[in-house]
Amino acid sequence: MVCVDFGSTFTKASLVDLAEGRIVAAASHPTTIGTDVLDGFAACRDELARQDPRAADAAVLACSSAGGGLRVAVLGNEELVTAEAGRRVALSSGGKVVAVHALSSPRVPDNGLEAVLGHTAPDVVLLTGGTDGGNAESLVAGARALVDAGWTGPVVVAGSVDAHDEVAEVLADLPHVIAPNVVPRIGVLAPDGARAAIREIFLAHVIGGKHLSASDDFRRMVRGATPDVVLAGVELLAYGLDEEHPGAGDVAVVDVGGATTDVHSVVALDPEDAGLSREVVAVTPVTRTVEGDLGMRWSALSTVEAAGLTELAAVASRLREQPGHLPADDAEADVDEQIARAAVGLALRRHAGRARVVVSPEGRVVERTGKDLREIDLLVGSGGVLRNGRPGVTARVLADSLGEDVEGGWQLPRSPRVVVDVEYALCAIGLLAQDHPDAAHRLAQRLATAE
Repeated sequence: MVCVDFGSTFTKASLVDLAEGRIVAAASHPTTIGTDVLDGFAACRDELARQDPRAADAAVLACSSAGGGLRVAVLGNEELVTAEAGRRVALSSGGKVVAVHALSSPRVPDNGLEAVLGHTAPDVVLLTGGTDGGNAESLVAGARALVDAGWTGPVVVAGSVDAHDEVAEVLADLPHVIAPNVVPRIGVLAPDGARAAIREIFLAHVIGGKHLSASDDFRRMVRGATPDVVLAGVELLAYGLDEEHPGAGDVAVVDVGGATTDVHSVVALDPEDAGLSREVVAVTPVTRTVEGDLGMRWSALSTVEAAGLTELAAVASRLREQPGHLPADDAEADVDEQIARAAVGLALRRHAGRARVVVSPEGRVVERTGKDLREIDLLVGSGGVLRNGRPGVTARVLADSLGEDVEGGWQLPRSPRVVVDVEYALCAIGLLAQDHPDAAHRLAQRLATAE
């Protein structure tokens, strides 16, 4: 099986031996946005076939973040509940959240939604609002606001079940999918139904709508947005298939890119600990965060500014203007590692957050601002700076983000096993998970036990 990721910059392809669960050939080529994305894939396939002739006739599975990936605008009723829940669901679905708009916010002008949609150009709107059995009118109001704002694109509706019929009538002339409520009741976040609906919309409307290829072959081979597929790979890595095919346990992945640094985590929630926690929108086992200001090239300057590395501002500014630049000597590699260390440290802290114990009228309560990563079993590093860096680069980049003595109450990993996804296997694992689970599990085991 050929597994392909049509990335925003590079198209990456792997040939997987399904019987052995092993990557036997790999290739990459700049993504050919200017012509047809299948041109770059053809170059990758030729290189795979040069390494292993079986690639010429192998079936293909693909994911894509080309052409800007999946751009999602979230429309909710309240900033602290449904809009925030929608933002988390959109991220876990592999979307880039380009806007979060709360209808009840006093800061939003009457024409605010039309302006937001026009400025951010989302591919899909995720509409949330109301709990089941609660306020159904907020979801209907959101649907009417979309129509009044002139939105004609696809909509995923994931709000109060009591409003579904009326919302369907309001959105009758728009492509839309009705999904289960992401907040069926306060304190509960149920993302799975909306994740599946966003994936359906992405495949049915977004892939073809971006006009990345004149051939229907592209649409047939793509199974989802790249971040969604990678997160599926992380889930299989963590959970395994069953008792005979176990997973690695609690897992976090930090992926350092040129423009963003993504963190994926799959962490079993402690029921006792959860009972002591206080959060408006519940934490879920599967979480993804995207830090759009942290990266190695396009976001290099904002990364060093956020980390207080003022001495690197000039070189970071040059890197932003030369996103394809690779280190030419040890001095430039040192700079890359400093930027990576800043990006990884900040991204992991934002994902993990802090924990503190407070005494409230309800008694002792743990207040959290993120996902507790302290007891994870496996930490996977990804991204070119880690895959292709000098010996020891991973340890240096992670130096401030691991161990028992991290200051500040950050819920960072204490003593995980650390591996680097050198083969870019997580993408292939996610692509294979549904139709070839045994091969995907073998690939996941190879990654979890890599040296």
